[in-house]
Amino acid sequence: MHLPFTPNHVQLIAACYPPNAALLTSGPEYRPNSQELSRLTYYASNRPGKINKLAGELEKRVKVDCKKAQAGNIRARASLLISLAIFKALATECRRDISLLSGSLLSSINATLTSLRTDLEVAARVASVFNAWTTYTDGHLIGVDKSVTEEYMSCLQMLAHMGRVDSPSLDHEIKRRTRLLGTMVILGVVTSEALYYSSNQFSSQISTIMPALIIPLLDVDVSTLNHEAARNKDQPLSPHLDNWRDRPTIERRAASIHLHVDGDKGPSSSEIAKTAIHALSILLAHAVAFQASTIVRAIFDCLDDTGGWEKMDHCEWIAIKAAEWTQYQYRYTIPSRLVESLVEGQDAPHSTPRHKALAAMVKTVFTSPTPLINLTLSEIISSLIGVILRRVTVQPDDPLLPLLVECISSLGTHIYYADQIQDLATELISRLALVETNGLGGDKSTSEKCRPQALRCLLASLLGLIQAADRHDSAREDAEELKMRKSISGSVPSSPNPNDVHIKPSRRTKVPPEVWQETMTLLCDADYSVRADYAEALVFYLKHEIPKLGDHTDEDGVRRTHPLVDGPARQASLVNAVMYGDATIRFLNALYAHLHLLATSSVLGMNTRSPFTTPARSVNEDGTTSQDDSRDNSRRNTAIPPRTRKTSVMLRVLQTAPRDVSPATSSKSASLSDYANILTILTTVQECLPVRGLLTAVPMLVAMDKVCVAGKDTDADLSLRLRVIKELVAKAWLSLGKVWNCQDVVNLAQEALESTQSIIEPTVVSEPSTPEIKPPREATSLSTVNWDNTDISLNTEAVLSALASSSTVQEATGLDQQELERRFTSPWTPEVALKELEVQTSYDPLNHDTITSLTRKKGPALMQIENMSLQSLARSHRGGVGVTDLREALEGRSSMSNPNLSNRAPSFSTLEHTSTLAHGDISINKLTPVRSRPQQRSKLSGPSDVRDVLNKLGIGKQNGGIYLKPSFPSQKPDTRPPVPPYKT
Repeated sequence: MHLPFTPNHVQLIAACYPPNAALLTSGPEYRPNSQELSRLTYYASNRPGKINKLAGELEKRVKVDCKKAQAGNIRARASLLISLAIFKALATECRRDISLLSGSLLSSINATLTSLRTDLEVAARVASVFNAWTTYTDGHLIGVDKSVTEEYMSCLQMLAHMGRVDSPSLDHEIKRRTRLLGTMVILGVVTSEALYYSSNQFSSQISTIMPALIIPLLDVDVSTLNHEAARNKDQPLSPHLDNWRDRPTIERRAASIHLHVDGDKGPSSSEIAKTAIHALSILLAHAVAFQASTIVRAIFDCLDDTGGWEKMDHCEWIAIKAAEWTQYQYRYTIPSRLVESLVEGQDAPHSTPRHKALAAMVKTVFTSPTPLINLTLSEIISSLIGVILRRVTVQPDDPLLPLLVECISSLGTHIYYADQIQDLATELISRLALVETNGLGGDKSTSEKCRPQALRCLLASLLGLIQAADRHDSAREDAEELKMRKSISGSVPSSPNPNDVHIKPSRRTKVPPEVWQETMTLLCDADYSVRADYAEALVFYLKHEIPKLGDHTDEDGVRRTHPLVDGPARQASLVNAVMYGDATIRFLNALYAHLHLLATSSVLGMNTRSPFTTPARSVNEDGTTSQDDSRDNSRRNTAIPPRTRKTSVMLRVLQTAPRDVSPATSSKSASLSDYANILTILTTVQECLPVRGLLTAVPMLVAMDKVCVAGKDTDADLSLRLRVIKELVAKAWLSLGKVWNCQDVVNLAQEALESTQSIIEPTVVSEPSTPEIKPPREATSLSTVNWDNTDISLNTEAVLSALASSSTVQEATGLDQQELERRFTSPWTPEVALKELEVQTSYDPLNHDTITSLTRKKGPALMQIENMSLQSLARSHRGGVGVTDLREALEGRSSMSNPNLSNRAPSFSTLEHTSTLAHGDISINKLTPVRSRPQQRSKLSGPSDVRDVLNKLGIGKQNGGIYLKPSFPSQKPDTRPPVPPYKT
């Protein structure tokens, strides 16, 4: 019975409750009277101005009932459940005016959770009301209305805490029910505009809800996560959530949240994980770039708080799914944020589980089948290299280093343009050169101690990068073959799942010799572990990466001539390359120069500031021993290009190095293991590049043989080194004879080697399936060798004669015996081989100055006629005026009217160059920028320049001398009438 003058809205609300005597019997549903509730919602939806009064009255009832229910009043608890049901009905029916209801509704939910958080039935009713509000709200009040924002965040914190509750006093079933309730609420939050509307509040909301989504994932194994993720992909949790952001508010439906019936078995951990997976996938699927970065940061914070970094498999799974669920155009934020987190912790005194998990996550994301775009791989590889160098400085044997090497190697699976691997390798090689010459900075002793490990890590990264790119290409080819077989046969044969294959459209170019050449000085590094690792990397490059350009051997390692393949065009190309030099020839010349220095020098270790700080004893031609105290203290000029600068360094080293073989006066000289590596490299060159290897290696072997003959057996150490070098040369001849199937050379080499015991054997180089940093290897010193003082005598002249007379060699090279003998016996020194790298040869089609000079020299002999077009070819472009000048004059006039064009920076053009995909030789098609002559625009800046240029071209009025002459003398027209042919 209502009192007189009771407001209508109070009467409508009071009518929805059953009588006090029937409150306890209204369970377990605890629903309001349906007919009276319909009257209330109809009244509210048709009179929006009364919603505030209705919500205020309900809020008073809720707060009063909360206090009584907290004290144990059962009737107040039943009334509270009915009030919450009325709130949900009002939120559903008044969804268009939900903002008028938001303040009281959120305040009521906050008061209820604060008083009765442990009551699961009340919490479920609260979660259902909160889920209805998040479904229909537009989020405009979040971040604008302070009271509403505070109430919302308080509710969100308490409900999210339910999703991660882990109290030891709770029963396992109650704990799982509470967690499922919390994750269901979070699922409603991630589909609400309240989360996305305010960018300022987005970060705080994500930090609040993320533990409720991550902790359930850490409580199950990875196989369960994969199973639930597959189910989530195939069967969404609720059809009402599909395209939820595209639907207007009036069409949305709020999912109801209910508890399990008492007596039934509670939810399992997999069900909770399934709900968390669905919520996390929706959250990432609708996040833009900065939101995805915020989500990843919140995941890291959650793993920090819970110690989740210890579960590396789970961390990798989360990283993979985060990249997969994020929108295609924003996926780059996931690996970028991972790398940024690695960089942030690079100065830690010891590597932690966080560092290891982050590195594993980076590698897993890059090697996963998920395609990534918009990645700044140059910045990523630069950051990872910086982390490696920093960790080496902090702790040279840091267990994080192998994982970082794998991270860099995994970048080889992402190839978005043809030269990408080449660019990444160039970045690595430039850092290698910097560390090699300058160390790691800081304390000198620390830098020298950490430098070898840094070089070895970067070498392993470089090798792994190329290997990953090769595996990626082979996997792509296998997938394409499988797809073709499926399309032909109509059925899939027994083969691996194509979804597990990393497939991306890519056709990469090989790393050119000119780029790899920058690392050549590592062959002569002071540390043997660096030399050994580089020798293995070099062998791999020679086998799989260097452009073969027609050089090949058969499967048995023998070079045979195939008429269909080695035709006249191929022979002409090889001869031109050998005569004029190409990138591979220059690479081999530099390689043999470094190998010669490694084999003969007594002190190794190149440094731009003081090469060969230890004086080296050398054997002169007369057999006496001298000491070279010369030092080069010249400072490095940073304006010189890197390749030229490093070549100059090697030339200075050669100036201070002994001219002949020297005894090992230092532990940093070549060891027995170095000579084994040299033999392996020489053998690999002959097997992979037989023609170029033959024509470049023979002069070096002859020169090394002469050095051994000139040495005197006055010192035991020197005699041993000479003996080892002679065996090295003999085994190199043996390998060369086998490759070219020249039995005479094989017999001569075998006879020389059979007369004495063998000291050196080629190193067996293994190619690991995954990139790895091998433990530092120790060299086998020459002092440990027991030898019988017997010498090796090999008739070099007979070997050269047999090679030159070989029909196979003559057919492959296109040279006769006399020309071959002349090339084989041509003088060779390391200085000459290195200086060829700095000389621009005439066999460069892009060198226009060289073509011009050839035109000047050969033109008069070819054309003994008066032809001014030939002179125009030889004349410099600065001496005359042409169409280019006219175009620049017109541009100058337009720039005067447009101030944005008057002082613009000079552009670079690639129109005069061909693609590197057209040919394998990068040196022939090197893409060098061509400056668009900005100097000439300053000469053509006046308004009369166009008229002057037209006059000079002979189009307008002539102002003087004519710069362009016709090709032939002009003739005056004949004005006489034509004479018929039959008249005399």
